[in-house]
Amino acid sequence: MDRFDRELFLSEFHAHAVVAAGTFVGGPDILYEWASDMHEQGQSATQHCRLNRWRELDGELAHTETYYLFAARNRDATNWVAGGRYIDKLERRGGTWKIAMRCNAIAWSGLLPTMPTPFTDVPGVTLNGIAARSKQDISYRRPLANKRDRHVPGKP
Repeated sequence: MDRFDRELFLSEFHAHAVVAAGTFVGGPDILYEWASDMHEQGQSATQHCRLNRWRELDGELAHTETYYLFAARNRDATNWVAGGRYIDKLERRGGTWKIAMRCNAIAWSGLLPTMPTPFTDVPGVTLNGIAARSKQDISYRRPLANKRDRHVPGKP
């Protein structure tokens, strides 16, 4: 979701999965459209971090609980954070595990004080790539290569 990569986002779900997240209840394709519109309008950057995971396997079915941490830089320059759990039912179909149902259990939310993005004033800091909400993001660069000179701050 953070890269607005529709194909990658949808690859996690079976086509007819059901997702209940906040006020949204529907399929993954419509979820992607709704969430990407919401994030594009409301935030200039987002991070969805998946943390601890628990799973219970039963043949071709699995139930999982995954803690998440969400952080965003809002377009009004505030920072929003939230945490919760994804409660998923996964099914193995044709040998492939994907989410068949997801419920988002939001546990908390709040705003953090703002500050400038660090290191934006350092010459050459973006030579290796930048964080972008598209396939221009550094994570898509192949092969990944360092284009910056070696440098240890405080050392000649």
